[in-house]
Amino acid sequence: MSFLRLDQVSVGFTRYDGLIRQRELRILEGLSFGVDRGELVALIGASGGGKSLLAHAIFGILPSNAVVGGRIHVDGATLDAPLRQRYCGRRMALVPQSLSHLDPMTRCRKQIAWAGQRAGYRLDAESIESLLARYGLDEQAAKAFPHQLSGGMARRMLMAIAAVGDPDLIVADEPTSGLDGENSANVLSHLREQADCGKAVLLITHSLSEALAFADRVAVMKGGRLESIEAASDFAGGGEALRSPFARALWTALPQNAFSAGGATC
Repeated sequence: MSFLRLDQVSVGFTRYDGLIRQRELRILEGLSFGVDRGELVALIGASGGGKSLLAHAIFGILPSNAVVGGRIHVDGATLDAPLRQRYCGRRMALVPQSLSHLDPMTRCRKQIAWAGQRAGYRLDAESIESLLARYGLDEQAAKAFPHQLSGGMARRMLMAIAAVGDPDLIVADEPTSGLDGENSANVLSHLREQADCGKAVLLITHSLSEALAFADRVAVMKGGRLESIEAASDFAGGGEALRSPFARALWTALPQNAFSAGGATC
C-alpha cells in the first residue's frame, strides 16, 4: 500500500443560499491516488484550481466551513484528527506555498528551534548548522530575519524547517512560486533527494515543465477532478504514450513543443 493514499477525497465549503438555507460548494471531487516511499508524485493543475486545498485537507488546516469527504491514509492508517496531531511535524510535514509562514519578527534560527520542539527534538547549534547546510544555508541565514533572505533562500528555509522532524511524508505546495529557473531547480532537487532517501514526496505545482525532470509520476487535475495518472517518462515526443488526451494536450502545449495543444484548459 502507498505510504500516502487518497480514496475518493473531496473538499467543499458550506455557504448560505439566502438567509437560512445552506449549500455546499464542491471544489475538489473524487481524488484517488497514492504516493509511495522513494517516489515523487507531481500533482499538476491550473493556478487557483484548488490543488492547495488538498494539502490543507491532508494537514487539517482548512477553515471551519470546509467539508472533507473520502478517506486519507498514511502508512496504512486512516488519518483522523488524533493521528494527524501525532504525525504532523514528525512523520509528515508541509512545505507551505506562502513565505508568510515564516514569522517576520523572529530570526530563522529560533524558528528552526521551535519546529524542533514541535517535533519533540531539542536541537543544539551543531544540529541546526548541519540541517541548514543540507539546504545550502549558513550561519548568516540562521541569524537573519525572513525579510533579509532572498526568495530562493526563504524557500529553502521553509524546507529546512519542514525537515526538522525527519518526516516520512513531505507535501510541498507550489514550492517554486516566484523563483527563477535556477532557484526553482535547486528547490526541486532537494525534494528529489528526499524521495531518493526513501521519503514519500507530493509536489503540488502548476508547472508541468518544471516538475517533469524530478517526478516519477504525474497526477493531472482538470476542473477539480483527477484526469489521469501518468508516468513522467511518458511525457516525451508527441505524447503518444500518455493515456489521457488532456495530459497529451498539456504536454504538446509547452513552449518546447511549439504551443501546439488544442483544448488544454484546466
